[in-house]
Amino acid sequence: MDADALERLREAAMEAAGRAYAPYSKFYVGAALEFDDGSVFTGCNVENVSYGLTSCAERNALFRAISERGAGPKIVAVAVTNRNGAPCPPCGACRQVMSEFVTADAVVTFPGERGWETRTFAEIFPLSFSFEPQGGTE
Repeated sequence: MDADALERLREAAMEAAGRAYAPYSKFYVGAALEFDDGSVFTGCNVENVSYGLTSCAERNALFRAISERGAGPKIVAVAVTNRNGAPCPPCGACRQVMSEFVTADAVVTFPGERGWETRTFAEIFPLSFSFEPQGGTE
């Protein structure tokens, strides 16, 4: 993915962060996912006073994409950012959920310690949990 396309995805993520609901942590996150059909879906974090019920921006973007057009297209790029200027790669839960929907060469871009980092999804999540059926039933 070229630098201009990544920058557009980052901008979409930042716009989504502007809609985040984070009255408790004050950590406003946005995500933008680009799919292999060219579509882009965004999401923001939505907190709840019971922190365990909070939903991350990346999962909200993915669930929105699936609910609007199904699970066929695969993710080719992910941008995550926040309005707080803090490093924020996707959390482990988001990595696990996205792992079912990414292409083999998908990239993830996010604020790191020294600016933007861009890595392959496999690099940030090398050993995802998966289910491989062990044969059919007869």
